[in-house]
Amino acid sequence: MYNFSVDDIFSIKNDNQFNEIALKVFNYQAENNPVYKKYLFHLGTKRSEINTIHQIPFLPIEFFKSHEIITGEKKSEKTFFSSGTTGMKRSNHHVSDISIYEKSFLKGFEQNYGKTEDYCILALLPTYLENESSSLVYMVNSLIQKSNHPESGFYLNNIDELAFKLNVLDKSNSKVILIGVSYALLDLAEQFSINLSNTIVMETGGMKGKRKELTKKELHQFLKSKLGVNTIHSEYGMTELLSQAYSSEEGKFMTPAWMKIIIRDTYDPFSLLENGKSGGINIIDLANINSCSFIETKDIGKINEDTSFEVLGRFDYSDIRGCNLLIAE
Repeated sequence: MYNFSVDDIFSIKNDNQFNEIALKVFNYQAENNPVYKKYLFHLGTKRSEINTIHQIPFLPIEFFKSHEIITGEKKSEKTFFSSGTTGMKRSNHHVSDISIYEKSFLKGFEQNYGKTEDYCILALLPTYLENESSSLVYMVNSLIQKSNHPESGFYLNNIDELAFKLNVLDKSNSKVILIGVSYALLDLAEQFSINLSNTIVMETGGMKGKRKELTKKELHQFLKSKLGVNTIHSEYGMTELLSQAYSSEEGKFMTPAWMKIIIRDTYDPFSLLENGKSGGINIIDLANINSCSFIETKDIGKINEDTSFEVLGRFDYSDIRGCNLLIAE
């Protein structure tokens, strides 16, 4: 059993608390996660020599495709799968306590946007809806249910109805969040010019091979011009995480207090880079208590001086992910 609680994780206020709990999580997972323990053994890592979070080895994200990443003896309560494409081996995330995920995404959302009950939440996630084990759909569905707004809901291909509803809600001064996969938002914007002065438009990334890839800047500029908003919000998350980062402008993401981004050298995964330099994104997600909290992703990014981070693209030859964000200029 670990010597910290879930409440400790979601009560983190500063870097010192984060570092202290992260080291406790590392020691717990290094001993009780068979896959991570074996990985550390092959690296020659000794737990007793890990004294700071910057010394912690990160598990390559590919392990979520080939292994069950579970810490402890609790069985999986819910398994999420990445969307992927036909023939692609999908990532799987075994979640042994779904309430931790629910607490993480709700607390993270409300820290950025306020009470869920204050919003009407409209979701345009057609491809994700076809994946019955999507963590994104699970999260958005929970937010829709909690919003308790009679007009909240999902849209598959009925964007005519969605466009009409957006117009009506926006003119009624309702607080609305439209969250959608990039290609579907582009479909909406191309077919309907709407002036959404009271609506937050949030993209989750992902062309899914349905449209030509655009830079983040091109995507946001087009959506702003067609939907009448001043800024496009973004959500950064993935199947292998139980936490999300949000951006309210210019693709600059902020993490919740229990999540941290660390940038590694693209040529040496065990060498870390300072703020402002681009490299591979490593993620510490302390909500992943029962899987692995230390993940080496295939995304490329950088950390800004204000502690926000940007996603600049992906490593060559890595799979196209369902939630892949577009390459920025």
